[in-house]
Formats: sequence, C-alpha cells, structure tokens
Amino acid sequence: MGKREYTGLPDAFGRYGAELEAELVSAIGRDPLHFYTIMRYHMGWVDEQGSPREASGGKHLRPTLCLLVCEMVGGDWRQALPGAAAVEIVHNFTLVHDDVQDKSSHRRHRPTVWNLWGVPQAINVGDGMWAAAQLEVLRLQEKGVAPDKVIIASRLLADACLKLCEGQYLDVGFESRPDVDIDDYLRMIDGKTAQLFSCSLALGAIVGTEGGRLISQLGVFGRELGLAFQIQDDLLGIWGDEEATGKSAHTDVKEKKMTLPIICALKEADGAKKERLTGLYQSEGTELTAPEVAEVVEILDVVGARDHTEEFKRQYHTQALEELDRMELSSQSSAELREMAAYVLSQF
Repeated sequence: MGKREYTGLPDAFGRYGAELEAELVSAIGRDPLHFYTIMRYHMGWVDEQGSPREASGGKHLRPTLCLLVCEMVGGDWRQALPGAAAVEIVHNFTLVHDDVQDKSSHRRHRPTVWNLWGVPQAINVGDGMWAAAQLEVLRLQEKGVAPDKVIIASRLLADACLKLCEGQYLDVGFESRPDVDIDDYLRMIDGKTAQLFSCSLALGAIVGTEGGRLISQLGVFGRELGLAFQIQDDLLGIWGDEEATGKSAHTDVKEKKMTLPIICALKEADGAKKERLTGLYQSEGTELTAPEVAEVVEILDVVGARDHTEEFKRQYHTQALEELDRMELSSQSSAELREMAAYVLSQF
C-alpha cells in the first residue's frame, strides 16, 4: 500500500493518519481472498489486479474527527483507533452500495466496484465491509476500553447504520416524487449523512471521557456539521470543480437528483420556469441530456437557488459552532475543532 500524503491538511490528519491506516489494513487488508482484494481496491490501496498503488482513497474525515475528539477530551486517541476505523469502514460500505443504487460508474477517478466486478459482488463486498466494521468496533476492548463503553460504542454505530439506511431509503424514494419539500430533504440527509458524523464524534468522546453532557454536545456538533457537509456536497454536485470532487460536473442534475438546490428552485420559481423545471424532472428516462442539464442550471441561477442553498449551509455551520461554544473545552481544542469544521466545509 502506498504512502498517503497529508500536505495542506489540518494537522490532525497527519497526526493520526499512519496509525489509522494501519488499523484499517488490519481490519480488511490482509486476507488474500479476492473478496478482500476488492475491498482494498475500493479503499484505494491496490489497483484492479491487486497490486499496491499510491493511496488515493478518501481523506478519512470521520475517523480523524473521532480521534481528534478523543484526544481533546483527555483520552488516549490510540485507544479509539478501532472505533475510528469502524466508522470509516461503515462509510465505505455505504459508498459501495450507493454506487450500485445510483449506477455510478466512477468514484475518485476510478471505476466503481460494481462497474468492474458486477452488482452481485458489489453488494456482497459492501455487506462484508459492514460486518467487518461491527467486528472492528468490538476491538476497542483489546485497546483497554471498558466493556460497558464498548457496548455503548457498538450500539451507537449500529444505530447510525440503521439511520443511514433510513436516509438512503428516503433518498431513493425521492427519485419518483415531484413533491419533496425542504423538511423531507433535511430528514433524509440527517439519516444519510449527519448521523455518521454525529456517531464519529460521540464515539471518540465515549472512549476519552466519562462526561455524558460533553459526549452529547459533541454528538450534536457532529450532526450539525454533517448537515452542512451534505448541503455543501449538493452544491458541488452542480457547481463543483470536477478535478476536486472526482465526478463530472452537473452529475446530480443529469441524474435528476432531488438535491437542495433543486428543491429550493422549485420553491422559489414561478410560472414558466417552475413548470419547465418540474417537467424536466418528471420526464421519461433516468438522465437528462446535456442541453436539458444546461437549461436546469440556468433556471437554478436565475431563481437564486445557489444562494438559498448556501444560506442553509451557513445556518448549520453556525449552529455547529454555537454548540462548540457551549462546551467546556480548552481554547486550543476548540480552535482545532473549528479549523476542522472550516476545512470540511471548504474542500468538498
């Protein structure tokens, strides 16, 4: 497996990166069965033939936040490594399945698992990663974490997984619904994205402290940050830099996804623009043509959908920081968590 570079990232990524990567490799990276080779491919460690390559998977946001929080509240972050790895494996299991459901042929500039090995094997590999995550979180006890805390952490992760599935159920269902409103959307992203952020921070805090109030506060901070993160992802799905996001510009529009900019546009538009946008999203076929995509983006720009979406992102970012201000943390810890929050919402 190639060495991962951390230049340009907040210090926390470099501080925990090597040992986190080693924990992930221990969890899913050593068995020679090709089943696990496919997992390693998805994680960015090997190429299609199973040969090691320079690491190019995700930036490990959620596990890094988990370890940072554990250290911030006075714990030994190394004790939290299995929990952090479990969170990252859960996140990646959802990506494997999400690519199947969305029929996404590429992720991070490479063919997706189902694209190379077929849908049945992608489902199987995703299921295997879910099981590996459940086993990994139980390894917290091997790191000296008290058994009662291990049970709480395991339950927290399982609950987050269930909420992820609820959110994905809603997201898939939205594809055939023209009447999705903002409340529907927020409920969906709360499950699909925000709950795993919340779990990541709360899990790190559980390992590091006995303070129930602080654990709860960090979970709330994570949820608000996760909501802002998903809204940012919606913005990038339409107006993002293809080189930075790893997927084609306007992908969400092309696939007629009911993301927040579309929902805001349907709410703000009137007359011919609303009728046209509704007609395009209810048209036959799973994808819009390039001219239709351009027409949708033009409508979004005219009705100010991007500005409205940005305002929702700012709202949840602000609420996250307000929750942070209420916590009893050192000024250094608070500053580092603010830096991480700013990074999360500026890079993706």
